[in-house]
Amino acid sequence: MNAPEETVVLDRREGPHGEVVLRRQGALLQIIANGCFLMDTSDGRSERLLVRAALAEWSAGDGAAGRGGRPSLLIGGLGVGFSLCEAASEPRWGRIAVVEREEAVIDWHRTGPLAAFSARALADERCTLVHADLVAYLHGHGTAGHFDVLCLDIDNGPDWTVTDGNGSLYSPAGLAACRARLAPGGVLAVWSAQRSAAFAERLRNAGFSRVRTEEIPVVRGVPDVVHLATIPA
Repeated sequence: MNAPEETVVLDRREGPHGEVVLRRQGALLQIIANGCFLMDTSDGRSERLLVRAALAEWSAGDGAAGRGGRPSLLIGGLGVGFSLCEAASEPRWGRIAVVEREEAVIDWHRTGPLAAFSARALADERCTLVHADLVAYLHGHGTAGHFDVLCLDIDNGPDWTVTDGNGSLYSPAGLAACRARLAPGGVLAVWSAQRSAAFAERLRNAGFSRVRTEEIPVVRGVPDVVHLATIPA
């Protein structure tokens, strides 16, 4: 039997939202927030599907028919960079903005170990990295403009948030803020570690249509999912 791979802490920071840690286990890099495992560099299928499914949903909807051109994208959460890299690899995207609240995570991508994954994407002229809390950013007035697509991957899902403050993002007020940032016909895509019928109902009550989920199989346990919803054009 092979011995378990050693886990090495590469950086540990105490920020306004608690502790964030970057560690290496074998060839993998892992991000831990307040003792909760968030993600690692092992796969990224579900994070990439989040972006691909959102683009497909927008392309098939009234937003593409009414606006044409390349859609703009707002990604909530930088993580290990899979969603950003997927977006930057797709020429059909126009403006790409990524909002990340943890300065440590931004540093790990700009000058740290995660730069190996994201440097090319961050160098793309379409991409902008914003250091801000996503909840506050969405509620800001006139500072960011509208986006055709909003992809959220800041928690383990609407029912499993990293910090208590993130819960407001999935509330009626938070979903109203998401709607306000979307252009007519815009698409909201939310990554989750499990289905949430309650969240799907909240999306409908918030005025979204075409509410559905797309599953991503995992090695063990229930599939990850992407919640998709559209606003009228």
